[in-house]
Formats: sequence, structure tokens, C-alpha cells
Amino acid sequence: MGRHLHGRGALFDADPAGLAPRLVGLRPHHHRGHPVEHPQELPFVVLTGARGLGKSAVLGELLDAYRGHTPVALIDCAEPQFAGPPAERPAESWSPVAQGLLVIAEQLAAPVTGAGRITFPRLMSGLVAVAAGGWGDADSERIRREVERILLLNESGSWVSGLAGRWAGKVAAKVVAAATGTGPLLSGAIEATLESVAEGFTSRRHQKASVWYRTYPNAGGHAQRGLMLLSGHFRAGGTSREHAERYLVRALLADLTEAYAGVLPRMQRLGRPLVLIDNAQTAPGPGLVEAVLRDRAEGVTDQVAFVAARRGEGRESLRSAVRRELAEVARRSGWAPEAAPSSRALLVALAPLTPDDTLHLIGAVCGDTPVPPQLPHATHRLTGGNPLGIVLLAESAAQNLPGASSLGELLTAGVRPAEDRPAVPTYQALLDRLVPAEHLEELTVLAAAHDHDSACALAAALLPDTFGPADVRALQTRLAEEGLPTVPGRFVGDPFVRTLLLLRLHLRDPDHASWRTAHETLSAHYPDPEHAPYRLHHELALGRTESAVAHLRDGFLSLDTRAWLRTLRFVASAPYFHAHDAEGRDSTGPGDRRAAVALGRTDAGQEPPEGVDAVLHLRIRRLLHAVWLLADPLVLPDAKVCDRLRFELEQLSNLRPAGNALLWRASRDWPAAALAGRPMDGPDDGQGAGGADDRSGEA
Repeated sequence: MGRHLHGRGALFDADPAGLAPRLVGLRPHHHRGHPVEHPQELPFVVLTGARGLGKSAVLGELLDAYRGHTPVALIDCAEPQFAGPPAERPAESWSPVAQGLLVIAEQLAAPVTGAGRITFPRLMSGLVAVAAGGWGDADSERIRREVERILLLNESGSWVSGLAGRWAGKVAAKVVAAATGTGPLLSGAIEATLESVAEGFTSRRHQKASVWYRTYPNAGGHAQRGLMLLSGHFRAGGTSREHAERYLVRALLADLTEAYAGVLPRMQRLGRPLVLIDNAQTAPGPGLVEAVLRDRAEGVTDQVAFVAARRGEGRESLRSAVRRELAEVARRSGWAPEAAPSSRALLVALAPLTPDDTLHLIGAVCGDTPVPPQLPHATHRLTGGNPLGIVLLAESAAQNLPGASSLGELLTAGVRPAEDRPAVPTYQALLDRLVPAEHLEELTVLAAAHDHDSACALAAALLPDTFGPADVRALQTRLAEEGLPTVPGRFVGDPFVRTLLLLRLHLRDPDHASWRTAHETLSAHYPDPEHAPYRLHHELALGRTESAVAHLRDGFLSLDTRAWLRTLRFVASAPYFHAHDAEGRDSTGPGDRRAAVALGRTDAGQEPPEGVDAVLHLRIRRLLHAVWLLADPLVLPDAKVCDRLRFELEQLSNLRPAGNALLWRASRDWPAAALAGRPMDGPDDGQGAGGADDRSGEA
């Protein structure tokens, strides 16, 4: 198990071995060999999932576990260095893939236990040829800087200290001479590079590397021509560049294979080289992944362990990949490739953390800070086991308890992400990392929507005129690509992300004007009786309870019991971020009135409508407020309200013989779930407010 992670034993366990030691051939954090699961061809592992599930944390733990024991490299494709070329570098001589290969090789070159540095003469030669394509109007100092960084990939140890600098100067001088003379610039740079390999190194390995490009397509057995063709294809862009980049990836892997060839290297080097690629859904990730998968499918073998992390499920780019849940790879992956290149990938979906993981994680973060006993389970219910959400809420608890008394207060309280950085509201820190920043405003508004049409109604009311129905569909597609679940009846399917966005909507204006406009718009969007639960849901979010009570009261004896319970749960899932007065207006007074109503403390002041059963009316009113409070993910469960919920459902079960079993079961299951920090689910879970009725009357 990783030293800093929870719930990831399937990857890091040592005995029995998890996926990482079976893939790398080393025990984590030790220089001790372990039998590999796939000795001939190994899978390209891709960790999948939405933001906040800990994919980056897993890669960081892998880096820490194997650094110094086997060659290991980690790149984050979201870093600015991969977004575009340096200011002085022409775009035709730079690409994210080429930059990624340079950064990977620089890290893999570091010495490890029992073995020295790895050199990359093949990759070095190719990268110089690519860079030379942009030296037409460069000054000698810029050429020298670019060449020196690339040539350092071929420095094998202290005995050649300074050689790369002298070598770079020699190459730069020849390039400058070629640029100011009559000879071609590119061939001059490549000739200087190949000559330097021949002059500077006499080992058989480096001599083999210097002629490796003879096999480049159409090179005719001439390494210099092969490099010139590679450079030309790179500058041409499009599929020609992809071909050249694929050859550069092959050069990196060939250099790594060479480093492990022979008896002595195999004795000195335990384990496979490990390459980690974070945010692989953005460049250079797709290019690197595709190049490796295509070569492996075509029989170009290597023994490098790749582990990438990407948002979403990768169903478009990795259609034929083998897919596994995290628990399924704990002891054996069951991976076997087929003909398609993408079948060489093994996609592993990271699972949310369990309630026990949440308990231990909060305890580790909070240390000696007294934590309310219900906080860990309530945190798990709110976050759904999202590791980032758990960690930041635990940090907020450690910094704000005992002042904050609920999860809602922990979300609005400030949290310091680091000692040298100012505090920001916890919900804001979470949204900064859980949703695309460029769509935060739109998602804040549309989080209250249920489908495309209701989202369009909200957009028309609260977003600029330039954001239309096509933009709504594009945003829905983006959320799916991000790995957020698609849930019928919810525009934003992830309950935790939706709660954070709705909280931001509520706090968008000091007077909550946007909040009121959003829910009034949606309430008006559902005028039809068949959509009454949606209308009542939004009225309840505005603090208006009368219509919901009347609908549930009048429907209790006529609606199917299962449908009635489903409607109750859906209506009572309305968000609650601010106290309301008796008329539903925002109240500046203290406290949450829902508990007082649920416990019957306000019954004396209520006058039921004329002609209705007063006892049933007040019972439904108490029940609605009890479910509304206990279903609120931002409030710690109240044991007294749970008891009252049980009692009210018991009494209602006596009034509906046909639905007695369902009501009785709910009177037991719902309070227990609320106290345990679980959603108050039912046997119909997953159906929307208007789902099909079950006329059986039985659970």
C-alpha cells in the first residue's frame, strides 16, 4: 500500500503484490525484485476517472516508490511547457510530443541503485535534427542553448563532465558556419551531430546508435539522410509529423532497451523503466500513447512500464482497450491483447474511497483536533468518496473546528492550501480543481437544471445571449468527457459537484438574486401536473413549502405508495443554504427551522386549510421537513429528527394497508441510512421523479 494513500492497495500492496510491483518487477520503496505478471508484452496502463479521484496522487506515489530504484519519469501534460513553443522557437521545429520525450529522457537518465546513467544517443540525434529545422535565422547563442540541453541526454557520467558543453559548441559553430556559407543548414547540423557521435564515443553501443537512422523509411541505408527525412516530415506537420514523432518515441524505447541489453546491465538493473504520464487526455499524451500502442501492435517490442492518467473513460480514443475496476486488478489483471492497437491498453477505473477510508483520512489530517463523531460518515455521503473532497474538507475541519458546526459551514469557511498562500473558501478551492475553469460560470447556473430544455431556460434567464442551446449541448458533452456521471433528471450528474455549484450560485449575489431567479425560472418551466415534483422541488428550494405539503397530502391516499415515496424524496432533495421565514423569504435570523418543524414545535401556530384532515396535513408537513433536513448532505444527522421520521412513517403505514410494507420498510431504512451517512435510497433508486409506478404495493 502506498505510504500516503488510502484505498489504493490494489495498486501498491507488496504481499500479495498489487498491480505496480507486478508491472515494474520491484517492490514499492525497495530495491527488491518481484516476478512480473506479463514477461513478454506488458499492458499500457491508463488510470481513468473524473477530477478529484486521486489519479495524480497515484502517479506521485509511484514516482516516490520507485525513484532511485529503477529509471522513472513523470510528466504532467497540463503544464505550460507543453502548451506551445518557447518565444524564440519556431512552431515548425517544436511539438508537445518532442518536448515530452526530452523531459522524460532527462528524468530517466538519472543514476539508480547499482547502475549508472542511461544515455539516449538515438533520441538525442533525432531531437537535434528536429530542432535544426528551426535554426534558419537563429543566433549562435540560442542554437548553443538548445543543442546543449539535448546533448546532455548523451552524458553518461562524471568522466565526460563538460563534454556536452564542448560538443554543443562544436555543433553550434558548424551550424552557424553552414547558415552563413553556401552549404545547407540542416545537413550541416545533422552532419556535425553524427560526426560528434563518431568522434566523441568509440563504444560499440554508441556507434550502433549513430547509424540507427539508416533504417528510416527511404533513407537508403544512410543515417544522415534518415535524419534529414525525419526533420522534413516533422516540419511538414499533420500526419507527416505524427510519423516522425512516432519514430522519436521508438528511438527513446530503443535507447532504453539498449541500456538493459547484455549480461552486466541485466544484473545491475532490477525492474523495468517506469514512465508516468499525467493528464494524458491533452497533448502530448495522446501522441505518446498512440505511438507506443501502434508499435507494440506491429511487433516493435519494449519492456517499459507505462502508467498514464486521464480524465474520462477514453471510449473514443481507446475503443478496444481492456477495462477493469481497481479491485479487479488487485491480484491479476487478466489482460490479453488483440489485433487492434488500443487493445494493448489496460484501462483501470479508480474507485471512490470507502467510509472507512474516509474515517482514517480525516483522522490523519485532523490529528489532535476533536472531530464530531458523525463528521466522517457525513463527509463520505457529501463527497461520494471523492479523495480531493475528503482531504480539503478535513483540512477545513482541522483549521476551523470547533467554530464550524456543519459541513455547510466547513465549505464556506476559509482553508489555506499552503502556509504561504491566503485562505480561500473551501467550496471555491474544490471547484477550482473539480470543474473546467473556463466553464465555471455556466455550470454554476446550469447546475440547477434537469435536462437540456430546462438548462436552456436557465441560460436564457441568467447567461449572456451568446450562450445558446448548442453551447448547452457542448457543455453536456464536455461533462461526459470529463468523466462525470450521466444521471437522468440532473444536468450535472455528480451530486458532490452539483452541491458545490449550487452553493456558489446561492452565494453569487449578496441578496441571492441569481439563486431566486434560477429557481423561479425552473418552477415556471414545469407548469404541467405531470411535472409537479420538479416544480415543487424548486419552490422548496425557495423556502415555499405549502404547495409541496398539499401535493403530498392529497396524493397520499391516491398515488401508488412507491411513487409517493419517490416524489417525497425528490421534492425534499431541494438544496437549502439559507434560513427562511414562515413565508419562504430569506431570513437573517439564526438557525435552521427545519428541525423545529419536523419535531412538531411549530404545529401550534399552524392553521391547516379548511376542509382537509388536519392531523394528516400536519403529519405530512413534519415528514417533509424531516426528510428535507436528513437528506441535506451539508447537515450532520440529527438523532431526534431520525426518531421522528421513523414515527411519522410508522403512523402513515397504518393509514395505507396496500402500501404498508413499503412505508414500514422506509420507516426503518431511511433513519438508519441518515444516521450512517448514507443516502436515503429506496428499491426504485435510479428512477426520476416521474418514473414508472410499481402497482404491487410490496418492497
